[in-house]
Amino acid sequence: MKIYLGYIALFLSSTFITPAVAQSATTEFSLDNGLKVIVREDHRAPVVVSQLWYKVGSSYESPGSTGLAHALEHMMFKGSSKLGPGESSRILRELGAQENAFTSDDYTAYYQVLARDRLEVALEMEADRLASLTLPEDEFVREIEVIKEERRMRTDDRPSGLAYERFKALAYPASGYHIPTIGWMHDLDRMTIADLRDWHERWYAPNNATLVIVGDVQPAEVKTLVTRYFADIPARPIPAVKQPLELDEPGERSMTLYLKTQLPSVMMGFNVPSLTSSTNATEVHALRLISALLDGGSSSRIPTQLVRKQELVAGASAWYNAFSRGDSLFVLSATPNVQKGKNISDVETGLWQQLKQLQDHPPSAAELARVRAQVVAAEVYAQDSITSQATLIGQLETVGLSWRIQEDDLAALSAVTPADIQAAAKKFFSKTRLTTAYVYPEEARP
Repeated sequence: MKIYLGYIALFLSSTFITPAVAQSATTEFSLDNGLKVIVREDHRAPVVVSQLWYKVGSSYESPGSTGLAHALEHMMFKGSSKLGPGESSRILRELGAQENAFTSDDYTAYYQVLARDRLEVALEMEADRLASLTLPEDEFVREIEVIKEERRMRTDDRPSGLAYERFKALAYPASGYHIPTIGWMHDLDRMTIADLRDWHERWYAPNNATLVIVGDVQPAEVKTLVTRYFADIPARPIPAVKQPLELDEPGERSMTLYLKTQLPSVMMGFNVPSLTSSTNATEVHALRLISALLDGGSSSRIPTQLVRKQELVAGASAWYNAFSRGDSLFVLSATPNVQKGKNISDVETGLWQQLKQLQDHPPSAAELARVRAQVVAAEVYAQDSITSQATLIGQLETVGLSWRIQEDDLAALSAVTPADIQAAAKKFFSKTRLTTAYVYPEEARP
């Protein structure tokens, strides 16, 4: 491996400055082993982000074997045939780079942000752990305890995290999306290093990955480096997977939780399609705009009507992920304004009133135009960050879409009419699609 102290010293002492130029077109190519590579030039600063995305996440897991995708993410930093545990992170720190990884329902990704002239180091180390991860058992025995503590801190001992985990498990009755990304604690207790070695062998192959590089680079130089370090890693058969689809109308479901929280709250989730699972893209874009209509800033409907005008809620939100591998949820959550004597029943009624307004009356053209402008502006502002650019590219590619849909997104949103908004509200906001979680403080338990 070429990562010697002298090599590091050379990089640390080097300064390469590229004149800022306008962002160039995105380039895409694939190696013979199936690795897909997407390069976007952004020459505003001599910096680059490299992200390697694997098409595997917690929705690929099965009951009894949960938490594998996330646990392997942790273990990817514990050594390869050329580097010992933690050594890759040390090298990147000495180079002034940032690195991390993340796991979701649909993917696992690893990234580095570093000076453009140090990209080769990141690519060499990423290829090395793809090809020769060692997964030592003694490191696993220590790391699984770290993961259990992470679960305690972020979920078991955090009422909002625990409530959302239970809510999600109920809201997705027919797909792997009901599995928590960190895994159930009883599955972490019985996980073995053999489980993780098998997981790595099954899913971590170049033909199941997408490499995204955004920053002050040229496509030709990137292709040379990627070919040098990744081309000799052989492709492997990948298990067949099916899209996580839900029952169209599962029926109304609800749960009541008593947790260590000071204030009650309510979550309402409607089973809806995503852009990958819908046969009508207009409905999906309408749901995106509905989310912004309800909770797209201080002038949106929930803050205006439920927070300030009615003083019904102390806080509320609406969100929807249109870019998942399978079906999605449209979620509303709110906390009652207990200082004004409001309760969960009042809040639930108020949220339904907001949805009924959309079903009974389409928004005005002016309101829809304002909200659409906010959504587009947020997308434009995100382009200021090379990390945000790379993340959106990687997410779209890994869930089965294409980065190219970004080019048509403004037109797709602009084509949504007030009537489309009303039609989507009528179709999707029904109790036959609804899961509700009522969360109360422990002392309220009957």
